[in-house]
Amino acid sequence: MSRETDEVREAIAGELRLMDPKVRVSRSLAQQLLDPDFVEVGASGRRWTYDEILASMPEMDGAAEGGPRYEPSKFTGVLLAPGLVHLTYETTLDGKRARRSSLWRKQGADATWQMYYHQATPIPPDSM
Repeated sequence: MSRETDEVREAIAGELRLMDPKVRVSRSLAQQLLDPDFVEVGASGRRWTYDEILASMPEMDGAAEGGPRYEPSKFTGVLLAPGLVHLTYETTLDGKRARRSSLWRKQGADATWQMYYHQATPIPPDSM
């Protein structure tokens, strides 16, 4: 297995953990996966900072244990530079679809992969 494949797989694993309701409701677990410089542009167009997303995540879609869950598909990833992975994929949540793009970075030899940037774009219902 190539190093690039390992890095992309690690970023995908982090992305999937962030969709887990147990992580979404736990500030400490989410902090492990989000870079302190994290920024998101949500499907609504709202810009979220690290502190804003950590405070809001427990109340956001996909956080309720018995509620709707994100259904991810079509993951692709590429190593842009050492310690920087770009992922793209799609999600469905409660019938709503979105195309997503994330940058994951790993700084330092002992560091873990953390999401640095995320953007979601709604997919119109009549779109393929």
